[in-house]
Amino acid sequence: MALPPELRLRCSDCGNEPAEWTWRCDCGAPLDFAADFRPDGPAPAPDAFDARRGLWSFDDFLPVGPNVTLGEGLTPLVDAPEWGASFKLEYVFPTGSFKDRGATVTLSVADELGVERVVEDSSGNAGAAIATYAARAGIDADVYVPAAVKATKLRAVERAGATPVRVEGSREDVTDACLDAVRAGDGWYASHAWNPAFFAGTATFAYEVVLQRDWSAPDAVVSPLGHGTLFLGAYRGFRALSDAGWIDEMPRFLGAQAAGYAPIAEALHGRDAAAGENDAADGIQIREPVRKDQILDAIEETGGDAIALSEGAVERELDALHGRGFYVESTSAVAPAALREYRERGVIDATDDVVIPLTGSGMKT
Repeated sequence: MALPPELRLRCSDCGNEPAEWTWRCDCGAPLDFAADFRPDGPAPAPDAFDARRGLWSFDDFLPVGPNVTLGEGLTPLVDAPEWGASFKLEYVFPTGSFKDRGATVTLSVADELGVERVVEDSSGNAGAAIATYAARAGIDADVYVPAAVKATKLRAVERAGATPVRVEGSREDVTDACLDAVRAGDGWYASHAWNPAFFAGTATFAYEVVLQRDWSAPDAVVSPLGHGTLFLGAYRGFRALSDAGWIDEMPRFLGAQAAGYAPIAEALHGRDAAAGENDAADGIQIREPVRKDQILDAIEETGGDAIALSEGAVERELDALHGRGFYVESTSAVAPAALREYRERGVIDATDDVVIPLTGSGMKT
């Protein structure tokens, strides 16, 4: 089936535009939407947006309409004086994580294309989000998960009616098993790493931030960084806002990775900068991010950086967050912990205006 113009794809590397939807380019690189989704004209008054439509109030920036929605979006942006930053509470989404941003757009695209079954590989949050929104759409879903996945996250997949497929081995083994199913024609790949619709969804983080700040971008965004699902999506959102003339400057993008799983920090600062262990931040334990080159380009363009955090630093930060009423899961503590480190290194000044997403609910632990 030929793709409608708004859903046409383009390779991020060779520029090829496949005639039909596919999960990656023949050259092996990830695909993005060929069209630029941004409105004409200046930014409207903030009160012109209908909060009842959630993130879908930014439909001019999105490839499809809200075919599959649970009212997600416009999460609170609150002051966090103890950190000298603002926290965006992404853990109040329907499934308890920011992954709902990508899931609602991805399943809306799947619905638009008449997809009957989706497949995803996930350590937890993305799988729960895809399963939940697939249930909302009436689309079957298989979610490939590590055999040791947390029981709370597995229940979310099962209770949504999706089929969990447990895979022994590494996180990479889980992805390989899922891709075998995709290649065999067993489903449409709703990947939070490969599927461009997912990144169109996570880009709405940026639109909401500037709306909540009366069309003002922060000086910096400090975000967890595994596959770059939120990091890269948010960058794209701020870039779209800049291209539309709705903000004057791009924020710096500063990544927070888990020690031992920090390929971006290693690429920027060498192997020693990525060394160590961090099992607390299990949600970002990614050794080979699919869109590594795009992440590095976003960091370079915005004057950003990426660092690796130890397990101890994350656990201390998690205690501090809980003690101030932010009931998040451990991976959410990586970015606030990185903020402290960036300040110690002089990367962020005390006067810098910083926004940090708190990405997942503590109820998932």
